[in-house]
Amino acid sequence: MEHLAQHIESLIFTAESPIPLQDIKLCLEEAFGAAFHEDELLGAIESLKQRYADDNFALEIAEIAGGYQFLTKGAYHGTVGVYLKQTTKKRLTRSALETLSIIAYKQPVSKTEVERIRGVNSDHALQKLLEKELVSIVGRSEGPGRPLLYGTSTKFMEYFGLRSMEEMPKPKEFKLPDNEIGEQAPIEEETDLAPETYESAEE
Repeated sequence: MEHLAQHIESLIFTAESPIPLQDIKLCLEEAFGAAFHEDELLGAIESLKQRYADDNFALEIAEIAGGYQFLTKGAYHGTVGVYLKQTTKKRLTRSALETLSIIAYKQPVSKTEVERIRGVNSDHALQKLLEKELVSIVGRSEGPGRPLLYGTSTKFMEYFGLRSMEEMPKPKEFKLPDNEIGEQAPIEEETDLAPETYESAEE
């Protein structure tokens, strides 16, 4: 098909999240009323990757979270980072990052378990993560009261540039093993604030 790569390029550009190969295939087949082989599509995507690998482009096509997406090349992360800092209303707080880390490594996990590990109330941090769609409710526990279970979302992988959860760093890869996920943060141990007050002050 003529200009196949350009049609795929337009889909990757338009998609709000990484677009899977299967979605690209289904869209093209409906748009043109013809069947497309995955090898043909993968070849076109590879040609796009090679084109954007040129130094004249600040963007590249990356395969993340089970799909394809345009990303800024590493050389321009500093500039983009300044812009995002200027335009983002609020970054993830330390408590939100701690909660997110626990969910990522312990999922599926209940709020009670998260709070047991952190040692403080995590209602506010968990709510913020749900609002940002970095975590989602994945089911209920079979334990007493059947509490909700939380896990990371596809947006979590997009946010951290992961192709899959297999790319998550292993605990042994952390430089400071004494501060592994699951240990209470020193600032929480040293503060005299009650858990609820601490969460409000930090958030």
